[in-house]
Amino acid sequence: MNTIVIGASGGIGAALAGQLEARGETVHRLSRRDGGIDLADEASIRAAAASVPFEALDRLIVATGMLHHEGIKPERSLRDLDAGQLQRSFLVNAIGPALVLRHFTPLLRKDGVTRTALLSARVGSIADNRLGGWYGYRASKAALNQFVRSAAIEIARTRPQAVVVALHPGTVDTAMSRPFQANVAPGKLFTPDHSAERLLAVLDGLGPKDSGGFFDWKGEAIPF
Repeated sequence: MNTIVIGASGGIGAALAGQLEARGETVHRLSRRDGGIDLADEASIRAAAASVPFEALDRLIVATGMLHHEGIKPERSLRDLDAGQLQRSFLVNAIGPALVLRHFTPLLRKDGVTRTALLSARVGSIADNRLGGWYGYRASKAALNQFVRSAAIEIARTRPQAVVVALHPGTVDTAMSRPFQANVAPGKLFTPDHSAERLLAVLDGLGPKDSGGFFDWKGEAIPF
């Protein structure tokens, strides 16, 4: 089975790639460090897709996201909104992954089941938003979910067995979540390996009827 994992230099992405390799899948790892793909640069996405060493792709996983970075941090109120920070959040969390879908999904095989998963976040659910705040991250992940839904509809026209979904990995012990772990409930902070194991179990259990959906690490559907 031919697999691409984007964002595989560390954290959940590296754990996903490692577990898939342990299964015997042929995994092509891509990240800014390995493979030169930058989700903020469409030219690098296009070039990475052109260099894929597979004739047909069975699985595509996009394990990327940005909550805080170099002065960017989640907004607590409307007073904190900044145009540049919002643009960066949308570029990394929504636009970049959407362009990955544009350039990589044509590589998906047309015969048989293929699985494409993009890591989203429960806070991107509009229906589940009860606390407010984190404007840029919430909104950009909500946009990602909509990109996934629309892409699933389009891809099904030529690949009726394709599964295209957004997945919520839970709160994972990585640099991304570390500043916010104090409020995580006991037993709800996962290692990257545990999260990866659960996500793969969920993804493997989904079928074409589930395509376009948003699921958590337990396999439960999350409302958009």
